[in-house]
Amino acid sequence: MKLIASPTSPFARKIRIVLLEKNLACDTVMDIPWAEHTHVPEYNPLGKIPVLVLADGSSVYDSRVIAEYLETLPAAPRLIPEDPAARIAVRRWEALADGVSDAAASIFLEYNRRTPAQQSPDWIARQQLKISRGLLAMNSELGAGRWCMDNAFSLADIAVGSTLGYLDLRFSELGWKHSHPPLRDLQRRLEQRPSFQATQPPPT
Repeated sequence: MKLIASPTSPFARKIRIVLLEKNLACDTVMDIPWAEHTHVPEYNPLGKIPVLVLADGSSVYDSRVIAEYLETLPAAPRLIPEDPAARIAVRRWEALADGVSDAAASIFLEYNRRTPAQQSPDWIARQQLKISRGLLAMNSELGAGRWCMDNAFSLADIAVGSTLGYLDLRFSELGWKHSHPPLRDLQRRLEQRPSFQATQPPPT
């Protein structure tokens, strides 16, 4: 397998962590989708990362589908529960975390890919509201729990941890740790895991 990824993408980091947690062998090729000579569209017609290229040359995308595919392989531990209710709960956590990451990435691109005259303050404010609401919801649902799913580490924690790391990378001025102690403590626990240490995004 080969993973097409970006070193700063929270979605790609999520999959890189899953691969490490499951000890699955996979080559990683770094590619920036908006770079002039990117090869991402050759693997994903939508031009987005991450993309998992299988041995037969077929591609799997996006990150939620890749995570689902990796769960079908004979590799432990399981990160998505088999129980239907628990499975939906984990995927709901993932959707919430991915939504916050998507809003944050959209703001970053708006600031860095569009001139000030082209930027929409109202649109940026809507994305910021998604981030604040998403953080509030995740913080409230986590509460005093050690992991997102009670005492079981899962894809939910990986998705949330990847999102929090991205916010630290791109929007450190948010200061979310001060107002969301449960999420702050979760991030501290996650950062002790080798998979999170090995996938830290480079400083910008």
